[in-house]
Formats: sequence, C-alpha cells, structure tokens
Amino acid sequence: MPPSRFDPVAVIGASGALGFGVAIRLAQAGVGIAIGSRDPSRARETAERARALIPAGTFSAHDNAGAAREARAVILSVPFRNQSETLTNLRDALAQGQLLIDATVPLAAAVSGKATRMLGVWQGSAAEQAREMVPQGVRMVSALHTISAASLTDLEHPLEQDVLLCGDSRDDKREAARLLGLIEGVRCVDCGRLEMARIAESLTALLISVNARYKVHAGIRLTGLPDPVWE
Repeated sequence: MPPSRFDPVAVIGASGALGFGVAIRLAQAGVGIAIGSRDPSRARETAERARALIPAGTFSAHDNAGAAREARAVILSVPFRNQSETLTNLRDALAQGQLLIDATVPLAAAVSGKATRMLGVWQGSAAEQAREMVPQGVRMVSALHTISAASLTDLEHPLEQDVLLCGDSRDDKREAARLLGLIEGVRCVDCGRLEMARIAESLTALLISVNARYKVHAGIRLTGLPDPVWE
C-alpha cells in the first residue's frame, strides 16, 4: 500500500527510544512523520536528529495535540506513568475514525521498580486503559511490545521480527499491519482481541530479561503461520 495513505503518521513520544526508532524506520519507508512531544522544543530537536539519520525523510515537529491533529494514524509510545496524562491532554485532538496504535507497557520501572516486572492495571492492560480514555470512535490497536528500541534505531540491523497486534476490529488491525508492515523485515500477526494485550505487553518484560542475560536485542518470530498472514 502506498505510504501516502498514512501521511503523516503522528508519533507521540518520539523523543523516547522506541518512538524514535519507529519514527525513523517508517520515515525510511517513505512515510511522513509528525513528531509529538509535551515540549515543542524537544520535538524540534528530535526532528533534527531524525533528519540527520534519514536525510530524505519528512519530519515535522509539534506538541502532542498538534501532531495528533495532523495525522490519520497516531502511535502512542510513552512510559506507562505518562500514558493517562498524555491521553487526557489528547482528548480534544483525537478524532472519530482515527487509528491509535498503543505501545505502552506497564513495567514496574514506571514506579522505580524492576523493568522485568509488570504492574497490575485495573482494566487488565495498558491498552484497555487507553481504550477507556480515548474519545468514542477512535479505533484502538495494541502493538510494538516485542521489538527493541535498540534494534529499531540500528538501521543496518535486519529486523526479521513479528509485531503482535491486538484489537477488537480485524479491519483496524489490518490497517495497522499495513502501516507497520512498511518497516522492512516486520511481519504483523493478528493475536486476537484487545484483551490479549495484557499478554503481549508482558512479553516486553520477558524479552528485557532474556536480552540482559544474553547481551542481545532479541525479538519474536512465530513459526507455522500461513503466507501471507493477511488475506
């Protein structure tokens, strides 16, 4: 699918490691990126850093609400401790029909705990918490929990990894898969309803533990799936 279908994509939290990695990988694939940050000056610095890596990329800098208003699809990549506040501040910027891809993980590190432990979330997962907070009509998909930021930002590194998608609408997951699948080496897998995000999110803690032990940036690849995965 032509990248222009998605131009631009808003990345909220692009100054963070995962958000930055996703932004530059999508820009490398030809997608325009609207970088969002609570601090517009930090968004501008992030855009400049991204242009230095992807000179042919298209980057614009905004506060979070400004980035969301620019885009058809919004990728939320913020620490769990900031998710609620960020979504509260975005309520007037998110619109009916917009696709929100949530990459939040409730790691205990958000409250000075271990990154290999998960926090309990009343709704079941960070994604389900986000669904309660976004305006009616915003489409929710959970994704990007098993790809390391280090792998994304190493542009010479062949990813060859799966992105696990959770959401209540197969059409929404298909649209997210078309976008994220523009990243070379990424295959998106439908993992079921949004409630499955509580399992997908916990895989982040598992991979942090594995990567610390083996000093690598391992990801996940599922075997035995049909080719193509999406009809």
